[in-house]
Formats: sequence, structure tokens, C-alpha cells
Amino acid sequence: MYYEGLGRRKTATARVRLHSGGTGQFVVNGKPSAEYFGREVDWKNLSEPLHLTQTEGQFDVTVLVSGGGVTGQSEAVRMGIARALLKVDPEFRTSLRKMNLLSRDAREKERKKPGLKRARKAPQYTKR
Repeated sequence: MYYEGLGRRKTATARVRLHSGGTGQFVVNGKPSAEYFGREVDWKNLSEPLHLTQTEGQFDVTVLVSGGGVTGQSEAVRMGIARALLKVDPEFRTSLRKMNLLSRDAREKERKKPGLKRARKAPQYTKR
């Protein structure tokens, strides 16, 4: 039996499954989470919803994540875990909502405009 949640951040998408009766094992794209996410901040970020709901060690977590960068992927996984926990127990909603773990961060990279160097940076103006 498993509970599924989908998380997104920037261009990253994570499909998360919480397998009940587990030992707390984290597997991301077939690798342990600490190995997949090199920075400690990123892989500690993943267990935040589980820590908040005091369900650490009760589920095995398997994740398929694609797109985006490392931090965007870790935040997508975090959101996916939070959404899957809602299916486990709907009473988790208040605590997860309070820590802003259920809200999709919709900020995306702005497109580059013609005549500019980046989205808003213009070339230096020269009078002469």
C-alpha cells in the first residue's frame, strides 16, 4: 500500500510514493537521497514534512524526479511528500499549511527579450 503525491518547483517535477510500513528509507531515481542530492541542505530539506508530522521512519519514500536543477528538484520532492502525507491523514493539512509546504512556488525564470542581454539587463548606454 502506498500514497502518491506530485510536487513541482520551477521546471522540476517529482512523483513521490510513500510506502506504509517502511523503515524510513529514501530512494530518489534509484539512488539513496544523500547520494542523489549532494548538498546536505537539499537532502535534509526532503524530510521536513515527515519531521513536522512526526511520521519519520514510518514510510519508505520512492521518488521519480525530472527537470530543473538540484535545489528545484529537492523542493519539488518536499512538496510531493507533503501532498502524499495529506492522503495518509487529512488532519496534517493545518500543520503543513502553516509551514507553507503545500503551496506551489510558481516563480519561473523570465524569458530573454530581444535587444537585451538577459530578461531585463540592457546593454550599457553610450552617449558618444
